[in-house]
Amino acid sequence: MGIQGQSFSVKVVDKVVVSAEESWTDQWLSFTNLDLLVPPFNVSSFFCYNKPSYGSFPTMLNTLKASLSQALALYPPVSGDIAWNGAAGKNQIHCNNQGVDFTQAFADVELKELNFYNPDESIEGKLMPEKQRGVCATQVTELKCGGMVIAIKFDHRIVDGYSANLFISSWADLARSETPSMIPSFARSHMNPRSPPIYSSSIDDVFVPYVPQSQPDNDQNHDQGGDVLVNRIYYIESEQLKTLQSLASENGRRRSKLVAFTSFFWKKLALSMEDAGNHNEVCNVAVAVDGRRRLSEGDGEEKEKLMDSHFGNVLSMPYGTKKSQELNEMSLSNVATDVHEFLQTATGKDHFLDLIDWVEEQGPRPLISKAFAKGEMSVMVSAGQRFHTMDEMDFGWGKLAFGSCHVPSERKDCFVMTMGSPINNEDWVVYMHVPLKHLNFIEAHASHVFKPLNVDYLKI
Repeated sequence: MGIQGQSFSVKVVDKVVVSAEESWTDQWLSFTNLDLLVPPFNVSSFFCYNKPSYGSFPTMLNTLKASLSQALALYPPVSGDIAWNGAAGKNQIHCNNQGVDFTQAFADVELKELNFYNPDESIEGKLMPEKQRGVCATQVTELKCGGMVIAIKFDHRIVDGYSANLFISSWADLARSETPSMIPSFARSHMNPRSPPIYSSSIDDVFVPYVPQSQPDNDQNHDQGGDVLVNRIYYIESEQLKTLQSLASENGRRRSKLVAFTSFFWKKLALSMEDAGNHNEVCNVAVAVDGRRRLSEGDGEEKEKLMDSHFGNVLSMPYGTKKSQELNEMSLSNVATDVHEFLQTATGKDHFLDLIDWVEEQGPRPLISKAFAKGEMSVMVSAGQRFHTMDEMDFGWGKLAFGSCHVPSERKDCFVMTMGSPINNEDWVVYMHVPLKHLNFIEAHASHVFKPLNVDYLKI
């Protein structure tokens, strides 16, 4: 099946700092209220390429550095840092062009030998850069076969998945000597709260102030055995997605594939909790909702373009909460109805306007989805299909063989991202950062849906 990966070593060849190529005016950029909803952790992506039919690795490396420098000129926050601005009396993004750490490495492995199912083995600590300063770091690794892996890590406080994709696709456009398909906007006025702030009390059911969890001896994650959080990647064939969608729609209301998938995963997670002896405990599932189009509703084409190009975080995170036993007893269509209903709370313009106002009254402190506030079993589901990653990450030497998000090992939140497949437009690839015991259960009881990603499927 091509699942078992080849153990390999990685040698760092060079490490430099890439800064914006143009002259720079030092400036500060404030966080928007929606940025303050994001905890201080990192988000990552990696992109794999076969050996190109032309061009040498040194030439490609120079192209990547030069185009990254051009991209940083378009995206000043990425070349900066998060620091205390005494004049403003708060943390802000310091656009000081300190640059991005750029690591060049060589891995003694071929692309077809990588274990794509288990990125903890093949990506983490090997092909992914360390971010020791600033808000972004990148690593370009040459493989033994002549292929390449480009990996990038961001501070989540300055980007959501949409914005990270915007930056990387602009970098790729510039590497091909093309004008970026979208110029980013860093305007803040369209994200300002209303005066006076007004919001529905329902926002209090979605977000709360973020307080870092302590790590007592009996910490729920344990970091050992089945409770340790691991990363795995699966693919789901289109026929299975259609089946899930059909089952989720049995009550007469057609549900989306995302709602059907989320409902199925939620039920399996609850069943795993029961199987592990966590009887009738709370199980939460949150879904990331992008507010760009919603905030521009009814405001014309210019506002829509402005929001499409907004660089930062524009997310809400509504969630559902159920006891595991109740979830097990519910039909998939009834679970899907619950998922649909809690998502509906975040699908309108008013929700995001209320959210901006609510954050304003909380003061300049990070906030988080209420699903993750109490240490209960909680998972965030994010839909990555809208990023069109497979089509846009062409740096000029061939089609992307595979690309994915990556969750750094230090993160203690459970996360699932659905993505498009590089093979066809109907299958899904699913990235999971979930406790090992739950993944073992899901693999044992839903192997017809979740199939370990492998080079045979990817046709590498």
